Amino acid sequence: MPYGEKYPSALLENAVDAISSLPGVGKRSAMRLALHLLRQPVENVRHFTEAISNLREGTRYCRICSMISDDETCSICSDRSRDRRTICVVESVRDVMSIENTGQYHGLYHVLGGIISPINGVGPSDLTIDGLTERVRALVSENGEGAEVILALNGDVEGETTAFYIYRRIAPFGVKVSVPARGLGFGEDLEYADELTLGRSIVNRQVFTP
Repeated sequence: MPYGEKYPSALLENAVDAISSLPGVGKRSAMRLALHLLRQPVENVRHFTEAISNLREGTRYCRICSMISDDETCSICSDRSRDRRTICVVESVRDVMSIENTGQYHGLYHVLGGIISPINGVGPSDLTIDGLTERVRALVSENGEGAEVILALNGDVEGETTAFYIYRRIAPFGVKVSVPARGLGFGEDLEYADELTLGRSIVNRQVFTP
């Protein structure tokens, strides 16, 4: 059906509108997906919609690190085999997944939920920095000089600003603060970096220089 033509069904139109509300999905793509779903067995479509509904209604955020979790505490924070002397600070859940896929890091994480961006109205209070500060306080108390915080944030201006702000908040505790080695290009998102480069940058991390 050519773009702009009237829909033969209000239900189809509603489905296309809903699907096209997803990022990166235009009306044409949404139409193809909606028609594809129409050709599927009812049980398959029901399973699809239930999975999406359960994702939104049932997903929690870890009370410790703010990672997506099915339970109050995520599987990483609950894993006693992880190196509990190290916290890797990242912007988003996708960054955790990217770093985990390298298999090179075995410590804990802290998900900020974004980065400081005045132009977008995002300030420190909108992120989980207060929770991170308390975690670092406890980390140093338990591990002393063995405690380390890795600021694995994107290398653009906003990422650097966020890293500097966090450094000023946690430096008084005497914790070692490091950043991934500069194998990543300026402004490159962690989630798009290849696993080898990202893994090496974590392993060969350097002391943070404010």
